[in-house]
Parts: sequence; C-alpha cells; structure tokens
Amino acid sequence: MCGIVGAVAERNITAILVEGLKRLEYRGYDSAGVAVYTNDEKLERMRRPGKVSELEQALAEEALVGRLGIAHTRWATHGAPCERNAHPHFSGDLAVVHNGIIENHEALRLQLTALGYVFTSDTDTEVIAHLLSHKLKELRDLTVALKATVKELHGAYGLAVISAQQPDRLVAARSGSPLVIGLGLGENFLASDQLALRQVTDRFMYLEEGDIAEIRRDSVQIWDVNGQAVERQTVQYSDGAEAADKGEFRHYMLKEIHEQPSVVQRTLEGRLSQNQVLVQAFGPQAAELFAKVRNVQIVACGTSYHAGMVARYWLEELAGIPCQVEVASEFRYRKVVVQPDSLFVTISQSGETADTLAALRNAKELGFLASLAICNVGISSLVRESDLTLLTQAGREIGVASTKAFTTQLVGLLLLTLSLGQVRGTLTAGVEATLVEELRRLPARLGEALAMDSTVEKIAELFAEKNHTLFLGRGAQFPVAMEGALKLKEISYIHAEAYPAGELKHGPLALVDNDMPVVTVAPNNELLEKLKSNLQEVRARGGELIVFADEKAGMTNGEGTHVVQMPHIHDILSPILYTIPLQLLSYYVAVLKGTDVDQPRNLAKSVTVE
Repeated sequence: MCGIVGAVAERNITAILVEGLKRLEYRGYDSAGVAVYTNDEKLERMRRPGKVSELEQALAEEALVGRLGIAHTRWATHGAPCERNAHPHFSGDLAVVHNGIIENHEALRLQLTALGYVFTSDTDTEVIAHLLSHKLKELRDLTVALKATVKELHGAYGLAVISAQQPDRLVAARSGSPLVIGLGLGENFLASDQLALRQVTDRFMYLEEGDIAEIRRDSVQIWDVNGQAVERQTVQYSDGAEAADKGEFRHYMLKEIHEQPSVVQRTLEGRLSQNQVLVQAFGPQAAELFAKVRNVQIVACGTSYHAGMVARYWLEELAGIPCQVEVASEFRYRKVVVQPDSLFVTISQSGETADTLAALRNAKELGFLASLAICNVGISSLVRESDLTLLTQAGREIGVASTKAFTTQLVGLLLLTLSLGQVRGTLTAGVEATLVEELRRLPARLGEALAMDSTVEKIAELFAEKNHTLFLGRGAQFPVAMEGALKLKEISYIHAEAYPAGELKHGPLALVDNDMPVVTVAPNNELLEKLKSNLQEVRARGGELIVFADEKAGMTNGEGTHVVQMPHIHDILSPILYTIPLQLLSYYVAVLKGTDVDQPRNLAKSVTVE
C-alpha cells in the first residue's frame, strides 16, 4: 500500500525513481508522482492518476532532470484518486511524500489555514507539507524542522522530504510505516521497500520506529525516537532480484502458485529432526515459554486470519490447547479478557500490517505470557517487536492476492502446533513422528496438486458467465473454503461466500440454483459421509457442484457434478494441499474474466494503514 522512493546523487535520478515505483506496483496504488530539484535549480513535479506507465509517458514528453528527488505511488485514503490528490505535495519550495494516515489532520488544517496556508488537495499529507514549511521558516534547517513537525503529528507515517532551500539532502521520518535507506557510492537512496532499490544497491539500513534520517550524497545520519544520534545495522543482500521477474508465467500470481513446493521445502529446512520438530527454531527461549502455555490467542487479517482459523483446529486436536482466533481490527478495539498463560500469536506476510501491529502493541499491555510472530519478512516491525518468531520462507510475493505466503504460514503454524504438543507432553511421539514424515512428503504432494493445472483451467470455464459462487467445507476445510472464496472475489470480482457445509440448511440453501456454482473440498476423513449428504442437498435444488475430492473418497462425475480427484494425504495436512486447486481456480476464472490478476482494483498488498 503506497510506495516511496527517494534519491540524492551526482547523476540524474529521475529514471531511478520511476524504476523504483515500478518495482513497488505490487503494493497497490491509484496514482503516481515525482518531484525533482532540477538542474535549473528549482523544484518541479509531475503527477498522474492511474499506472506508473502514465507518469513515465508524461516524463518522456517533458523530462525532469536533477540529482535530488522523491517519488510516490498513492493508495487513496483521504480524497479521490486524481492528480491534485497525488503525491508529492508542495508547500512553497519543499515537497513531501507520505505513507500512512495523519489522524489529527483536520485540526492541523484549521490551524494552518488561519496562518494563511492555502490547501489545494483533500489529503491529510498536504497538512504535513504546510506544517513543515511553517517550521522551516522559523528553524531554518530542514532536518531540525522535520523533527519539530513530527512532534505534532498523530497517526502513522513514513515521510520523505526535499527542499529547494537545502538541495544537498533528503530527510525522512518513520512512525508506523516502514522505510529503508539504500547505500551507494557517492549516492544514497530511500524507499518504503528495499525491492524498489535493488537495481542501484545491495546494501540497506532499516529505520526503526520513531527514527528520523538525514540522507546526503556522501553521508547518512539517524536520530532515534528520543532524539539521540544512532547507527543502524547495514544489511547486504547477495540474492538477485529474480522475484520481480515473471519468468515463463503470464502473471506473478501463477508463478507464485507454482513456487509453493519449493518455498514449503525452504520453510521446513533446518526445523525438523528425524522424528521431531526442532522447538528452538522459534527462538532460544521457546521451549521454556512453550512449557508454560495453557491458551493461544491468534490475531491476523485477511488471508493470514484464515491461516489462523486452520491452526485453531490443529492446536486443539493435536496439542490440546484452547485457541481463539480474531481479526486484528476487531481485537484492538474491544475489551479483551486474557486467559491465564496465553501465547499471543500474530500472522502477517509483510510484518507491517497496521491492525496486526497495533494489536501486538496492545497485547503487550494486557498481560499475555509472550508474543510470537509467523511472518515472511525478517526485518519487519512485527518480527522485531515479538518475543518469538518463525520466519516463513516464501520469498517476495508480488501478486496482491496471497498464495505462497498462505501455505507457508500454514506450515509454520503446524510446526508451532507440534512444538507446543511436544514440549507440553500432549502429543505422543508416534503421532509427531508420523506428521514429521508427512511434512517431508508435503512438497511432493503439492507438486502433484499443481500437475492438475490444466484440469482446473477447464473447470474454470464453468464460471465464465457466473456472478456468484458458494464455497463449502467441514472442519479445518471450512477456513480453506473461506480462503478460496476470498481469492475468487479478490481477482475475478465474482461475489463468493463460504460456509461450513453443515450450515447449508440454515440459510444459504435459499441461494442455490443453476446460476450459483457450489465449490467444495472433500478430503477422505470422518466428515466425508456427512459432507456427501450436504452435497446431495445442493443437487436436489439444481445447483452445479465442483468437488475437489480425495482419490479414495469414492466420488465420481455425474449430472451437474464435476469431481477433481486429489492425491491422498494425511488429514492434518489436507488444508495445505486443498488450498492449491482453489488458488488455481480463482486464477483461471480471473483470466477468463479479463481482470487485472496481479493488481486487482481497490486492493493493496501491504495494508499499512488502518
């Protein structure tokens, strides 16, 4: 959600800024803009609604050439997506780009209007520009003025600022929205994600909460939340930027679906002994803490929330631990009764999800035993602020609709379940050994599911003219059905709902007719016969069934019933396997519908605002 790129160098930086924005397109946005201190010694900008390509075309027609600049992709929170609301925002001879939300912008707008400042946009960001301009008149130094400005801002922000008065520097501030500095030779850079800068550097410094930075061509200075000068660790990456390349695939989403066997394998590596999960994979103090755990509270958003719902079945069945799962945006705003010795578990792909981070910070005040993050980004805020961590190894996920991040989260949560059961003595050694062996086989099973790609593509044709779909599942497959419905609505814009199959007769059955396809997952478990009865209820009402069924479930094609045979797998691991065909189904339906698969409308990859 939103993207920032900045640069100060001895060469023209406009192309670097635009390329950085292109690399951040996966985050979701509705407009783009750039501001450059040009070789004519003045601050100029170009902004366009729509894609970065629109901005790039405008710059091709009217070039901005300079050695200092900032750029931004905006996801609208205040004001419509249009050119006047696009970043950067100006106030006099300074320019600002901003990720996040300023909660007290209305009060500040009134104060600044009274001082004579004229607002030309509907955004909360323009408040920052005018307030900073006002401080700069008094304090004369851009960095000092930024330090004074942020003291009056309430909310979340990642800020980058340049000024024609002091064109030797780029200044930045971070509070609740990530920023990273890229280090070069005689040039330095800033971005909201290191991916934006991989074409110019492989060395990075990550700003921490409350940091303010002054970035010059040949130096970087950072001050912490207390105003003390600090040094942040430099991280060097040796891997290439291959994640930004679709390779042989038409879309990033399809590439990421097919990467799941390898990323699951990476997530398991180093975490399994011959017969057990290595508990220390969660941290050196994990075994001691896990022995004290009597309850688990899981908090997450979107796809990660569905992963948490699956984990609840595992934790209660295998580890014998009561588990509650809640959407982060609800948890943070209600009065919570904390059960004794509760482990607080957060799940996030980016580790910067605003609601999940806020819930973690709230939990620290509520008396939880400890916090644990299941996350894909090792340097994220969620990881840094949690007591324990399990990093998934999904790699960069660019498609907005999460795929490989979800399955690696499920693997991480199963490792957590087995670790808790092992330490607390509620899981027998034989059961753990069986499941460890099944985990070793899981990448191959996922490969078998992906081999059904063409079969699922054919099934997708049934949805070409449909506008509504019902997804059904029982037990731990119900959250999988929820995830399938979410994927379909996210990228094909077909309205989709998910229900426990047993709930059909309590309302949803009223919707079933020959225009409402019903998708279900049917592993071969103790609920299979009950599920078959539920599906007969659908067929009796003329509903068309698409069933992803275990090859041993004894289900076959029939009139109005399309069965896709799935490889047999241990029931505990079946939610991971059955996710694959639902992802493929949503993908191929979206392709048929002609939607923007990787960047669906109105959505963002990393939701860093409330």
